[in-house]
Amino acid sequence: MAPSATTLSTEAPQVLATKLVTRTKNADGSALYPDYLPFYDPLEKVEDLGEFEHFDPGHRADPQLPNLLATATKIDGVQLSQLSPAGLDELALMAAKRGALVFRNQDFGDIGFERQKEIVRHFGPLHIHGWAPHPAAGSEEHMIIYDHIDDLRVRKSWKGRSPVQWHTDQSPEPQTPGTTFICMLESPAAAGGDTLISSSVQAFKSLSPRFRKRLEGLTAIHSNNDGVAQELKNGNGAVMRRAQLEQEHPVVILHPVTEEKALYVNPVYTKRIVGFDQEESDYLLKFLFDHIAKRQDFQCRVRYEAGTVLVWDQRVTNHSQTLDYPAGERRHAFRLTPLANKPIPSMVEKDDGECDKDFARASLGLC
Repeated sequence: MAPSATTLSTEAPQVLATKLVTRTKNADGSALYPDYLPFYDPLEKVEDLGEFEHFDPGHRADPQLPNLLATATKIDGVQLSQLSPAGLDELALMAAKRGALVFRNQDFGDIGFERQKEIVRHFGPLHIHGWAPHPAAGSEEHMIIYDHIDDLRVRKSWKGRSPVQWHTDQSPEPQTPGTTFICMLESPAAAGGDTLISSSVQAFKSLSPRFRKRLEGLTAIHSNNDGVAQELKNGNGAVMRRAQLEQEHPVVILHPVTEEKALYVNPVYTKRIVGFDQEESDYLLKFLFDHIAKRQDFQCRVRYEAGTVLVWDQRVTNHSQTLDYPAGERRHAFRLTPLANKPIPSMVEKDDGECDKDFARASLGLC
């Protein structure tokens, strides 16, 4: 079906704009959720979680989803806060298969920090961000997403570059995020502040078979060094709870439940392909990053209202924010990010010994 045409209005722009503003706002301009306002403490430190055993709840799920859809025939009738453990298992399976799920009219933002964490911990131990704020009222596991005239810290960090940056959260962790939640508390008045999602499964499938085969077995270095450097620009107000992270992960991974293959690189954190010269690595990664960003045939755009919850599996997706709304408008959300399994390689490439036979490389320690 072709897109429907939009009828042009002859009303004054101010009148039309007023009619288009439908998102809830406090009359005095204050935040709808003051307990979730961002808090920064430069003295905070946290310990790395360390290695842990992860069993994906999707393994337990009934593929018919009888508990997830017990009171609904489709997901717009599901209330996440009311799901049983079996329903949460099925949520993990559905997110793994679909990549991203959008739930409207949720009470998730109103059930309190502890209940929110109890639900999301079903999918794994909760990550604590290295520098992003948590709520002023507590709970360091809640990562606050905030942009407003009274706190332009995030917006200023994108000065001079595009805020559309495709990534998978926390990919430099040894065990990376799985089924993740964003709860929107307050959106810009009229429109914008969306999340873009790209399927990493389809990104891999859309490549030619021979090229896919060449990518399998490769590994890449992921680092959050750029984010650390950006945060340190805040000087004495910089928050650095943990040391800089660097990790080697497969370029193509297997989802532990679906066993689907997914391309696991992203422009924010993936720095180089192991075993390639820098120019070779840059060439290949640029192609893969462009492939993720430009292939709109496996992308979607999540538009938020207050009460919208995005649930997505970060092992099979990339995503990006948008800052496509007037500077100073309030965009306010929180993210709870469970860590999952260590990325599973789709194939392990064996060292063929050829590098060691190259005297020039071997003698310089380049193998």
